[in-house]
Amino acid sequence: MTTESGDIHRSGNNIFADLDFPDPETHLLKARIVAELYRLFTQRGITQTKAGEVMGISQPEVSRLFKGRFREYSVERLMSFLTAFDQDVEIIVRPHSKAGEAGTITFTPATA
Repeated sequence: MTTESGDIHRSGNNIFADLDFPDPETHLLKARIVAELYRLFTQRGITQTKAGEVMGISQPEVSRLFKGRFREYSVERLMSFLTAFDQDVEIIVRPHSKAGEAGTITFTPATA
């Protein structure tokens, strides 16, 4: 990542953290869910209007969502969009690999 001074620094695993976004882990999770929604949308070859009908939102909302403007959507709402696209969503909780450290949230789409 290049800073304002022009220095180059190694980026972390979360661009939103690197850019000092508030709550970067949630933002990254939302971005990954939206990327999967977009993949499903393009795979089906449907219009944004049809995608909106599937998800229960308007075409302009679909457009904003796919342009990365998804802050107003909760993770739960985005997961409901996945289920509207005939996807199962599983939440699995297990102990973190390093005792005493905070756990992580990961998103792994199924391979098509």
